[in-house]
Amino acid sequence: MSLPHTRRPRRLRTLLGIAAALGLALPGATSTAAGAADRTTADRTGPAGAAAALREVMFVGNNWDGTADVITSRGDLARIGRINVVPDKDRRLTEIYLDPIKLGYFLGIRLGPGEGHDQFADDMYSTPDGTAVVVSRPSFADVVSIDLASGRINWRFPVAGYRSDHMALSPDGTRVVVSASTANTVHVLDIATGRQLGSFRTGDKPHENLFTDGGRYIWNMSIGDVNTVLDAPWLDWTKGDRRITVADATTFSTVRVIDMRERLDAFGRPDLSDAVRPAAFSPDGSTLYFQVSFFNGLVEYDVATDRITRIRTLPTSPATNEDRTTWVNDSRHHGLAMSPAGDRLCVAGTMDDYATVVDRTTLQEGPLVPVVKPYWATVNGDGTSCVVSEAGADRVSAIDFATGRRTSSVDVGDHPQRVRLGHVPAEWSGPAAH
Repeated sequence: MSLPHTRRPRRLRTLLGIAAALGLALPGATSTAAGAADRTTADRTGPAGAAAALREVMFVGNNWDGTADVITSRGDLARIGRINVVPDKDRRLTEIYLDPIKLGYFLGIRLGPGEGHDQFADDMYSTPDGTAVVVSRPSFADVVSIDLASGRINWRFPVAGYRSDHMALSPDGTRVVVSASTANTVHVLDIATGRQLGSFRTGDKPHENLFTDGGRYIWNMSIGDVNTVLDAPWLDWTKGDRRITVADATTFSTVRVIDMRERLDAFGRPDLSDAVRPAAFSPDGSTLYFQVSFFNGLVEYDVATDRITRIRTLPTSPATNEDRTTWVNDSRHHGLAMSPAGDRLCVAGTMDDYATVVDRTTLQEGPLVPVVKPYWATVNGDGTSCVVSEAGADRVSAIDFATGRRTSSVDVGDHPQRVRLGHVPAEWSGPAAH
């Protein structure tokens, strides 16, 4: 016969109190934290386990101020709420400043890819139940899950090395992959728990990640060292080992390596960098479109025949400084999205300060929409528009796929970069104040 909680022996009550203070749980004891977790799950599922109502939104990562704005996924892109993605900032900074190696990399990120700023919010995806958002934080070399109701951290995963970067979400929403850019490694994590399911090695400085074949494969693009001033075309070889690594998403073994240097040379473009940047597959997965360092345009690659089929050079801006060492992280254009129908591509002309919709059949661009340092492109909730982040103006704008014209804009935080579709609870307007 078990004793009521109030009648437990004094020694047991003492042990339970010590365990609770240390955040431990004794065998056979139900901790307050565990009970709270159980209640939270019940509250989220509701009566008879019914799923809570969700609202489709877009998350905008404001890299330099460590926040994520949540905006409507279509229409006017109105801001719904804001999340602090560095609630543990003081603790992380203390750890960094007490470790000379970590401090060296932290300052290197600030002076290099951060353009004089810390990088606190690179990429993000919400969990399938809409209760949390998972964020990669380059300057803190980690991935965290932020509870959308409380704003607190659910779990934290430190990546290998000293910087985290782009992520990707599996089609079923259960796994995220993240590039550990200084360790040439991609981690695959359970989105609910942060537990590592596997990892695989890449070329130098892994960057973009894409799931293909319904989640069967992961494509990773490594971009090499983009923070040196050795930017002349004849010094391209100094940038490191740049390649596409295709890994099995179940076994995490490498199934294919693609060196675009050979393919670009075969196409007659030895002048182009082989550092593959943002990329987008056609809906049937047969064709890959991608941007490369220093190039104002895009490349079309046929997956089955393993060859580049077309390259399109897009307009330049007369105001763009042609000194390649002034271009942000070796980017000329950085941001590419495919329309759901597969007939249009949206291009972010980062250093040329425009966005444009390109017809996929002809590769002819539409109107050049003036935007300020566009750093990413994605598709909105109903598939009618491309949404670009204007890192130089602290806003995001929607460009209509059909007309190529801007339809709406909204102000966000400092230096927006990645924009991702996701979900929050239907009545959510921001984490509760504490």
